[in-house]
Amino acid sequence: MTRRSDLWRSRRALSVLAAGATALTLAACGGSSDQAGSAAASASGSASASSGDSSTQLALVGYSTPKKAYDALTAAFAQTTAGKGVGFTESFGASGSQSRAVDNGQPADVVAFSTTPDMTRLVKDKIVSSDWNANPEQGFSSDSVVVLVVRKGNPKHITGWDDLIRPGVSVITPNPSTSGSARWNILAAYGGELKEGKTPAQALAYLRTLLTKNVSVQDASASAALQTFTSGKGDVLLDYESDALSAVKAGDDVQIVYPKQTILIQTPIAVTAKSSHQAQAKAFLAYQWSAAGQTIWAQQGYRPVLASVAAKFKSTFPTPPQLFNIGFLGGWTAVDKTMFAPSTGSVTKIEEAAGVPTASS
Repeated sequence: MTRRSDLWRSRRALSVLAAGATALTLAACGGSSDQAGSAAASASGSASASSGDSSTQLALVGYSTPKKAYDALTAAFAQTTAGKGVGFTESFGASGSQSRAVDNGQPADVVAFSTTPDMTRLVKDKIVSSDWNANPEQGFSSDSVVVLVVRKGNPKHITGWDDLIRPGVSVITPNPSTSGSARWNILAAYGGELKEGKTPAQALAYLRTLLTKNVSVQDASASAALQTFTSGKGDVLLDYESDALSAVKAGDDVQIVYPKQTILIQTPIAVTAKSSHQAQAKAFLAYQWSAAGQTIWAQQGYRPVLASVAAKFKSTFPTPPQLFNIGFLGGWTAVDKTMFAPSTGSVTKIEEAAGVPTASS
């Protein structure tokens, strides 16, 4: 275990150095309009700012994966009557880190996270209203599923969850202490085992084997994990379907395996209660839930939550035979407490025993 811990610390040190280099590069490339966003994002992710003579600037703070989707959405919104004169500063990073940054004072008008607990944290501290999800879409911007990304030709013959714990299979997934994607990945694997007829104890044992014997790298976010995988490390990447579709579209030497059992990913979005631009921020949310906005989500690789748009893209997004949602596992409140709570969560304990950094370590 000591050797694994030392190896992890070495990888972590390299990741920190790489992150610092990336931040310096962004700072060198940004103009004066980027300074506020870059400063706000220095501890939580990358930042960018919309151009143009906008009289209103909305601060959008979100998890890293849908940056391109939000770039497309904000640009399209600016062309509408409601979006006239509205620009955006954007900060993207690991979902948990972004949520904690806003909780600690980072300015935000719109927040978009990977998991509901990252939103609940802000509701608890009255940064987001308790009725944030009181709409037909239940506050979810788009959907996705967890998929297995493999090398072109699938040389390891990966077809489902059980293949991931075979000797010699190297798996890449982010760190669940910072990444919402990582939590979805772990829950997909755990629920997949339950769907196969395993007991909760057997499913947890599966996670222990996966995380301690087969997972070789745990980056801070899904975006970083994708970069690690496309750079040539690992045999399988656990990831959002949207990330996988983007990698295939970009011509990366990968292909997608849809496991028979996987979880439906539902990602929350909300306007902050203290936003000084409530009308404009709410108008942006309304736009991304419109047919035009949901079409952009679909074109960017995300499953629309608007039924009429989802029907048009049915062939793009296959439905796995045993698809389940967070409710199958007892809901986020129960899952967060039993699996991811600092020090006491079952997954947290597995990670700590393996020498992997956690929020409580």
